[in-house]
Parts: sequence; C-alpha cells; structure tokens
Amino acid sequence: MQVFVHPNRAVLRALCALIVGAAVIPSCLIAAPAVAPIVAAPAAPAQNSSPYTKGQKTRDGIGVYYFGREIAHYMTHHGAPWLERGEREIEERPDLVMQALALKPGDIVADLGCGTGYFSWRMAQAVAPAGIVYGVEIQTEMLALLDVLMQQRGVTNVVGVLGTAEDPKLPQPVDLAILVDVYHECSRPAEYIAAVCRSLKPGGRLVFVEYRGEDPEVPIKPLHKMTQAQVKLEMTGQPLDFVQTVHSLPRQHLIIFKKRAAP
Repeated sequence: MQVFVHPNRAVLRALCALIVGAAVIPSCLIAAPAVAPIVAAPAAPAQNSSPYTKGQKTRDGIGVYYFGREIAHYMTHHGAPWLERGEREIEERPDLVMQALALKPGDIVADLGCGTGYFSWRMAQAVAPAGIVYGVEIQTEMLALLDVLMQQRGVTNVVGVLGTAEDPKLPQPVDLAILVDVYHECSRPAEYIAAVCRSLKPGGRLVFVEYRGEDPEVPIKPLHKMTQAQVKLEMTGQPLDFVQTVHSLPRQHLIIFKKRAAP
C-alpha cells in the first residue's frame, strides 16, 4: 500500500470522480464582494418554543434563523477537493490548530463534519497508539472518501461514523469534539450540540474553528463565517462553560468550551 502525506487536488478529483462523480467548487468560497444579509438582532429563543425562526432566505442560506443568524447551506461531497487544496495549509495552519488542541495519546476525539479527514489523520497521529478519532459525517459519500484516504495514509485509528443533522451518533464518550468550518452549516444546531454534549466526558472540550466574521478581509462569504460573540451566544443554552479563544490562526478563531460539571 502506498502511503502519502499531502494528497493534491488532482488526486482528490480522481477520487471524487471514482466515488461520487465530478467535483465542483463549494459555495462558501467567496467569488465577489458580498454584503452581509440583514437579519434581526440576535436574541435568545423564547422558553418552551422552537429555537428556530423562518425568515428571508438569502443566496447562501436556508431561510432558517437561530439566535438571529441565518443557517448556511452545507457543503456537499462534490466540494471535497476544496478540503484538500494545497493552499489550506497556509490559510488555516493546521499545525497551530493541533498545537492549541494539545491532544494526548489515548484521547478519544470526535471530528464532527470531518469531510475527507483533513484534520482526522493529524489528530489520529496525536492520540496514537491507543486513542481513536471518530470521523463523523451525514454524507455516506464523504465517509467513502474518508476511508480511501485513511487507507492510503496508513491510518488505522480513524473510524467513520454516519450521523444525522440532529445527532452525531457517537459510539462512546469522547474527550474532545471539534467542528472545523462546520458549525455554521448545522441545520439543527440546538439538537446537534445538545447531543454532542451528552457524549462529552465530564470536563470534555468542545472546539469550534470558524472563519472570523468580525473581519471583512477574510475572503469567505458572510454566512460561512461566524463572530466569536455569535458562537458564545448560541452556546448559552448548552451545559458548557467558555474556556478561551485562540487567535493565532491567519483567518479563523478557535473557540474552546468545556462541559460543565453536573450539579
């Protein structure tokens, strides 16, 4: 078996053609100057009511709002080559992400919305030999790509898991769950994060990596970015305590929460 370290775009396009058909560029990459949609001021959902409201559907959203934020369309498996683009190492500095996570051998990790496993294999190396990374996806096509790439890398401790929009279906409690450029696309964020929290070990960490919505210079469409304030606001109803925000990444912030101790 040939093991490679940096799959290039041509390789991923070939894999996509083999498994799921022709690939296209995902909608989150900005193509022209974009104007942020006008939405209602963020507010907590009323008690005993749905946390979601319907509103104006913009080009990149689904017309459903959560704490005043329109939920973005999720990227399909057709955009998989973008996840393995060569520029990503410079734009997102996965080495700094791994440094901030400070994983230990034996840790159990959930890579939620793992895509092709761009971060899964890196985390798998950090938690080896006894640790496990669960690569969670709602698309079977992405899980097929994950399996191919992990085999080609010789990685054996990444386990694909088919979740749903409301539940990652994690098979055991985890020390850390991470969503890299994913949370803003969760169509049922209240239910999904609640399910994640149930699967976190006591004191387990939940980490969000999102393109900075505060920075208009970050070349990503507005609905595919999030501000730190918005992420913190949306976690207020969950059993989580804010720990810190890491600001060392070129275009993103890494926001860390910890599962609150049971009363």
